[in-house]
Amino acid sequence: MTPRSKRFTAYGSALLLVVASLTAATAASAAAPAATSSQELCGPGSALSFNRSAFPAKPLINNQWLTLKPGMQSTTVGKVVSPDGTTTRKVVSTVTGLTKVIDGVKTIAIWDRDYSDGVLVESELAFFAQTTKGTVWLFGEYPEEYENGKLVGAPSTFISGIDKAQAGIAMQAEPHRNTPAYVQAYAPSVDFLDCGDVKYKHLRVCVPTGCYNDVMVIDEFNPLDPPSAGHQRKSYSAGTGLIKVTAVGGEDQEFMDLVKIRKLNTTELALINKRALELDSRGYTVSKDVYAKTPRAVVTTTSTRPVS
Repeated sequence: MTPRSKRFTAYGSALLLVVASLTAATAASAAAPAATSSQELCGPGSALSFNRSAFPAKPLINNQWLTLKPGMQSTTVGKVVSPDGTTTRKVVSTVTGLTKVIDGVKTIAIWDRDYSDGVLVESELAFFAQTTKGTVWLFGEYPEEYENGKLVGAPSTFISGIDKAQAGIAMQAEPHRNTPAYVQAYAPSVDFLDCGDVKYKHLRVCVPTGCYNDVMVIDEFNPLDPPSAGHQRKSYSAGTGLIKVTAVGGEDQEFMDLVKIRKLNTTELALINKRALELDSRGYTVSKDVYAKTPRAVVTTTSTRPVS
């Protein structure tokens, strides 16, 4: 998804997950090792620490800023402006009916398809879970890269608990301004680090899908990047999710708007599940050192009916 610290995924309507037996999920009630103060990479108070027992056995993501229910699909379009020129961008993000156990936590998988000038350049599975108190965590990504329509690998794959990668906060339960920045995920082996900081709240923002009130803007940055790298800002609407992405500085600037939201029917979700499973299975060959160490994804939801 372009530079790792500038990745864009159309959360707010989509995702995917894979599941494996929680039998020996390394004691689901055990706490994950707490990060030390030296790992406060996003600033004071940002050390990574999560407790596996804080996540329910059956994943449910209903955070108002980042709701991820199977069958939700969103499409965002825009452009990337760089010194070499401007390219068009489209991301189709779908919440699958798959779950996958990562680092002892059962996650929900999202399948993102990323197109540049109409050509597929990345097909990614991203894995999320929400604590019982409402905080959404990102546990890993398997991003396949394509060139001229051919798969060339997935070198940026990271999975929490493998090669020192650590899950991070994708969305706080109750985001507020003037609070410490937080780590969204950290994977030193692939130079991945995203930090989030609530910049604005209560804004009105208009995109092709309509005008939204009470919009929150989160500033994303990588403190390990030089100042010239710039920041990315994502706008979220309560009840809808991500609606807009803009750039502040940097050589590669991305601008995206939400253009479509839809709910797949049962037949469409079944097809998405099938293709996502194929992607998961391929990961065991493409990423033998990382992805192949995870339990297989499984289909847990085949219907788009509301979950009680």
